[in-house]
Amino acid sequence: MPTAMSQTTLSSQLTIGELEASYPMYCKALRILIREDKSMAAIQRSVCWHRLTTLHHSLPQHYKDPQHLYFLLRRELQAPIAKG
Repeated sequence: MPTAMSQTTLSSQLTIGELEASYPMYCKALRILIREDKSMAAIQRSVCWHRLTTLHHSLPQHYKDPQHLYFLLRRELQAPIAKG
């Protein structure tokens, strides 16, 4: 019978396939953090940042660097403000 500790360890070790399946959710979480005006340091400590980083390092041809995504999303979220 697995203990709570082993369940936590098992659930935190996601496969690349599981990370890929959740990619849109990580991007959405990053967008929310940016919209909430979190500091870059706080964003870099987030789960979504670490998982986006893992995807980028594992499959750099398919997934952008999270820092690049950060700047793209920040610019996208600021664009309506500049137009308004």
